Amino acid sequence: MEWRIDDAPIPYPDALSFMDGRAAAVRDGTAPECVWLLEHPPLYTGGTSAKPHDLVDPERFPVFTTGRGGEYTYHGPGQRIGYVMLDLKARGGDVRAYVRQLEEWIIRTLARFSVTGERRKGRPGVWVRRTDLNAPDREDKVAALGVRVRRWVTLHGIALNVEPDLSHYAGIIPCGIQDHGVTSLLDLGITASMAEVDMALRAAFTEVFQPIENTR
Repeated sequence: MEWRIDDAPIPYPDALSFMDGRAAAVRDGTAPECVWLLEHPPLYTGGTSAKPHDLVDPERFPVFTTGRGGEYTYHGPGQRIGYVMLDLKARGGDVRAYVRQLEEWIIRTLARFSVTGERRKGRPGVWVRRTDLNAPDREDKVAALGVRVRRWVTLHGIALNVEPDLSHYAGIIPCGIQDHGVTSLLDLGITASMAEVDMALRAAFTEVFQPIENTR
């Protein structure tokens, strides 16, 4: 398993190019699996289920159409992206189980900062109850995920809000969900550096995803 960490924002097309190349190499057995932690400049991406009317302000930031599942989402500074290129066939070939593992990865990462992340049926991503606002009935999204699988190798992954500018979400209806908001660790009162978040992500990942033997 290779871990890549970039602190400078990576242009979205460059990230797609790297993922495509690494996924092909993983499938061919010429490169190891990879997790890439990074940030992007402010932008919106639309997945395969994106609806045009959910792009509220198409002129605000660059908009990219992408092959991952899901609808519109935002990426930008202060948000930790985790792109994951795994050999899913060697890991059981179960896409639904893989999605739950990604959710579990986020949930265990949040737990290291004493934040309780939860799944919600019909609402993709990881959610938190806003008990900090004395509003236990309010739930905000703290992390998104989007998956693509090509020749049984995974692409894309997760996006965890550490300290992004949450007003940037106003240009879209995130994941097509209007009745709930978005939040971040900082918005929840958690001050954490990106390096601390990276350490938590790496530790949680090793708990959720077991290594595989290279049988090629």
